[in-house]
Amino acid sequence: MTVAVWEALRRRPLRFPFTVWPLRCWAYLLSGTVLGLVLLAVLAVLLVAGIGLSVLGVGLVILAGVAVCGIPVAAMERRRLRLVEAEPLLDPHGSLPGTGALPWLRTRLRERSTWRELAYTLIFAVVFTATGIGFAALLGLSCLLVAAPVIVWAIAPDTVMLVPGEPISDPVAALPGTAVGLLGLLVAAYVGGLLAGAHVRIAQFLLSAREEDLSSRVIELTRSRARLIDAFEAERRRIERDLHDGAQQQLVALSMTLGLAELELRGQDSAASPLIARARGEARTALEQLRGLVRGIHPQVLTDHGLSAAVAELALRNPIPVTVDVELPHRLPGSVETMAYFTITEALTNASKHSRADEVAVVGRLKGDRLVLLITDDGHGGADPTAGTGLQGLADRVAILKGRLVVTSPVGGPTQLRVEVPCSA
Repeated sequence: MTVAVWEALRRRPLRFPFTVWPLRCWAYLLSGTVLGLVLLAVLAVLLVAGIGLSVLGVGLVILAGVAVCGIPVAAMERRRLRLVEAEPLLDPHGSLPGTGALPWLRTRLRERSTWRELAYTLIFAVVFTATGIGFAALLGLSCLLVAAPVIVWAIAPDTVMLVPGEPISDPVAALPGTAVGLLGLLVAAYVGGLLAGAHVRIAQFLLSAREEDLSSRVIELTRSRARLIDAFEAERRRIERDLHDGAQQQLVALSMTLGLAELELRGQDSAASPLIARARGEARTALEQLRGLVRGIHPQVLTDHGLSAAVAELALRNPIPVTVDVELPHRLPGSVETMAYFTITEALTNASKHSRADEVAVVGRLKGDRLVLLITDDGHGGADPTAGTGLQGLADRVAILKGRLVVTSPVGGPTQLRVEVPCSA
C-alpha cells in the first residue's frame, strides 16, 4: 500500500513545504500527541489497577479491558488517518455471534486483529507520543523565533533574551531569530511529512484488514446468507401451511354451506336463491385464487415428489407448450429444489410475456454435485438484462446459492438460459 504524504514528498520535494500537506501533517501529529498522552495515562492506571487487584479477581476484568482497549483506539485512528491518507483502512473485525458483553469479549479476544490493534495502541502511547513531543517542541520553538520581533515589540525592553545574557530590546535586532524560525518551519514541514508517513505505514500494517480477516468475513457472510435462506424458506412454508389448513378450509366450508342453502331453497320462489348462487360462485372463485396463491408460495408437489414432478405440473399450467426433460437420480437439497423451481417459473413467465415463443424446453441434469438446467425458447431473442425482463432477478436468485446464470439470446432467437447450482451450497 502506498503512503500519500510520502508520494507527495517524492514527486515534488521542493514544493512540498508550500502545499497544504505540512498543515495536515502537523494537525495529525499534534492531535496524536495529545491523544497519546491521555492514552498513556489511562493505560498506566489500568495496568497498575489490574495487576494490583488481580489477587481479588477484579483485576482480571480490568486486564481484559486493557486487552481490548485497542479496538476503540484503532477505530478512532482509522478516522484520524483521513487527515493524511485518502484511502480508508478496512475494519478487520467480523460480525458477532450474539449480543451482550460476554459474547463480544469472547469473539474479540479470539481475533488476531484485536492483538494487532493492542500492539498499535502501545506503540501509539509510547513511541508516537515521544516523537510527537519532540516534534511539538521543534514546531513551537520555530514559531516563537518567527514571531520574535513581535514579541520584542510587545514586551518591555530588556526582557527578551534570545541568547542567555544578551537581552534584545530592538525588534529589528530580532530578525535573525525570525530567519532561524523560518528555517525551523521548513525543517518541520519535511520532518512532519516523514513522521506522518511513518505513522500511516505502521497503521496500514497493524490496523488494516488482512487476507485471513477477509476470508473469515466471507465465511461468516456465507453462513449468514445460508441461515437467511433457511429462515425465508421456513417462513414461506409456514404461510403456505396456514393458508392451506386455515383460510382454504374455511372457504371450502363456506362453499359447502352455501351449496346446502341453495339446495334448501331450490324449487321455492325466493329472492335469496340467486344471491346464494352468486355467493357460492364467488366463494369458488376465491378458493381457486387462494389455491393458486398457495401453489405460488410453495407448491405441495415440490415438497412431496421433488423437482421433476413440480416442473411437470408447472408445464401443464403454462400458456406456451413446455417440453420437460428433468431426470434426477435422487432428491436434491430443499433450498436447491426451491431455487430451481422458482427460477424455472420466472423464466417461463418471462418467455410468455416477452419472447413471443411457440415452445419452451426445460432440461435438467445432475452433473457431479451441480444441478444444470437448460431453459430454451424459440422466440425472437434479443433478451437484455437491463430491459426489465427479469433476467437480473433470475441472476440474483441463482447467486444466493453460489450458482451461475448464462444467457444466450441472439437477435432472432433462440434464447437459452443455462443455470448451474452446486448442490452443496
